[in-house]
Amino acid sequence: QHALNSGIRRYHVAPVLCQRAKVAMSHFEPNEHINYEKLEKNINIVRKRLDRPLTLSEKIVYGHLDDPAKQEIERGKTYLRLRPDRVAMQDATAQMAMLQFISSGLPKVAVPSTIHCDHLIEAQSGGEKDLRRAKDINQEVYNFLATAGAKYGVGFWKPGSGIIHQIILENYSYPGVMLIGTDSHTPNGGGLGGICIGVGGADAVDVMAGIPWELKCPKVIGVKLTGKLSGWSSPKDVILKVAGILTVKGGTGAIIEYHGPGVDSISCTGMATICNMGAEIGATTSVFPYNARMKKYLGKTGRADIAALADEFQQHLVPDSGCQYDQVIEINLSELKPHINGPFTPDLAHPVSDIGAVAEKEGWPVDIRVGLIGSCTNSSYEDMGRSAAVAKQALAHGLKCKSKFTITPGSEQIRATIERDGYAQILRDVGGLVLANACGPCIGQWDRKDIKKGEKNTIVTSYNRNFTGRNDANPETHAFVTSPEIVTALSIAGTLKFNPETDYLTGADGKKFKLEAPDADELPKLDFDPGQDTYQYPPKDGSGQHVDVSPTSQRLQLLEPFDKWDGKDLEDMLILIKVKGKCTTDHISAAGPWLKFRGHLDNISNNLLIGAINIENGKANSVRNALTQEFGPVPDTARYYKKMGVKWAVIGDENYGEGSSREHAALEPRHLGGRVIITKSFARIHETNLKKQGLLPLTFADPADYNKIHPVDKLSIVGLADFAPGKPLKCIIKHPNGSQETIMLNHTFNESQIEWFQAGSALNRMKELQQKSS
Repeated sequence: QHALNSGIRRYHVAPVLCQRAKVAMSHFEPNEHINYEKLEKNINIVRKRLDRPLTLSEKIVYGHLDDPAKQEIERGKTYLRLRPDRVAMQDATAQMAMLQFISSGLPKVAVPSTIHCDHLIEAQSGGEKDLRRAKDINQEVYNFLATAGAKYGVGFWKPGSGIIHQIILENYSYPGVMLIGTDSHTPNGGGLGGICIGVGGADAVDVMAGIPWELKCPKVIGVKLTGKLSGWSSPKDVILKVAGILTVKGGTGAIIEYHGPGVDSISCTGMATICNMGAEIGATTSVFPYNARMKKYLGKTGRADIAALADEFQQHLVPDSGCQYDQVIEINLSELKPHINGPFTPDLAHPVSDIGAVAEKEGWPVDIRVGLIGSCTNSSYEDMGRSAAVAKQALAHGLKCKSKFTITPGSEQIRATIERDGYAQILRDVGGLVLANACGPCIGQWDRKDIKKGEKNTIVTSYNRNFTGRNDANPETHAFVTSPEIVTALSIAGTLKFNPETDYLTGADGKKFKLEAPDADELPKLDFDPGQDTYQYPPKDGSGQHVDVSPTSQRLQLLEPFDKWDGKDLEDMLILIKVKGKCTTDHISAAGPWLKFRGHLDNISNNLLIGAINIENGKANSVRNALTQEFGPVPDTARYYKKMGVKWAVIGDENYGEGSSREHAALEPRHLGGRVIITKSFARIHETNLKKQGLLPLTFADPADYNKIHPVDKLSIVGLADFAPGKPLKCIIKHPNGSQETIMLNHTFNESQIEWFQAGSALNRMKELQQKSS
């Protein structure tokens, strides 16, 4: 405590002194301790009940049960009531999460919680200039988050600190932790042996309010790793390969648990990369067992005390011998080749050796306009070192990047350390532009000037997600995802037709040369340079802190409760849109320039479903108004229906709502009068977000019934008076010619989630319970 008060940001504790002692969860919360004893006790209770070996995922999840003695447990079926250790929120989603927490009326958060300012910084000119510009433009939002954090006991990481997931890995994740975060890439923390799960803001409010958090008991998919990574192959190639096997929805409802002898050949930050991109296959989260690589990382980031404690409880931080997985995939790392996935979807996997020929065959541009490295997925010290190792070879032969090239450090600590150790300068010398420690182009925060919208082009990134228009809002940008070192090599060559394993470059002297596979230190030889201190501690007593939300603000808006269910069936609903094909949360609630409205529900609702393709005309943001018969934008049509008092529904395709955890994709349809979303299947986070806001996410009992509904039909959902878990609902389809037909719809509501619907939202239900309690 004295060391912290003296301003020392990191210190080491001799392992022998801290065994069985109280060890802080982080340096920033010295009075919040890791409770492995409780984890151990709960695991033992559940193991005795189930009478079988447990996977690592089960140990950590069941170790956080609210009532391990009585909780019904069946993988893939029952809902678990859990007590996570902490909450993390990025600035774009934290606005709505904190607005909801304010609406709850509670004085302070019940668990350690943090806010991270990483999403609102637009990449334009370079790190320092972009950061200054963001602080000016977003001053109102940053002030709201800082003051709300101070009032309600939430730690605040200022803009420039870095990307939420890198900050969590460096400071908050640890083996056995259960952490929930309001961002879909929260599973990044699984690289340090934690169960870290992406959720919507309403889920975060549950945990911050101190009530049990509900999660459908996950299945467990085991990925057995054998062999050893070498050469140009990297941890990124592991998840790119897995994505190609499982596809974007293959992990839905499951935790991906990596195990096997190959695990030890992967660095801790490499394991984080793999876990991070598990979001792209729909997984609840991903996790690795505690090992020496994690211990090494904990020590280097000033947490040797946590490593020593984890050593003592290691039996609970690895899977039991003989545990059973619901599915097993085996990957021989020694045979794994470098991969590049895309375009337009992160599960379209290709070996780098094949991508040039595939691109030419498919008509994709082979010339690379921009290469981008960094993001929450690949911005570790090791990633930057391997990229610099490639760049250094090119510079030695007088070459620079033929493509534009950008670098995004993952945190202030990474930025300061790669500047000190020379990596940043090497990457600049080869033609790179170092951006701010933020999400930037990965989430569409990119003021791109080198092309015009609609111009067909190719970019390669070390990011995680490459949906249409995600990075630059241009639907003709073909985005490919690969490792940072492959991005660097391809940017030097300037073409997808270059394979660094076999192809030669021509140096400035006219001589041909071949790039050697990069080699770099996993961690810096010296300690990390922490850089600038960018953390704001919450005061011990924030009750006197004022949180200002102007009634005339265009960026922030206090929330009004949603209306309560009237006890009747939903009759004669209009169809706002019948969506054709992929519909991610980017399609439902676009990011990029819309991020500035994340704290203002009415303003951001003007982007509702503007990216979804209307099956009626094959266009985006053009739907028929059933009352006027005129075609117009989706949000305008929804607002017209709301004004006229008409309820409406959305019809979706497979894996509706995949991608980001943004709950705005659920808040917006609810705000504009939507009542039901009917699809072939849902992505996990989005389905939960819809339930939290009082909507009805339903799926076709027979997926072929999707074809029976037409945009001009009216729908009635009947049987809501007897709404019960596991009981299907009927949908009556009324066609314009007067004919009717009935189809069955399934749902995954449990009893408490039905109460959310009846109360109008989960937040309304929380308030009802508080009133009864008081």
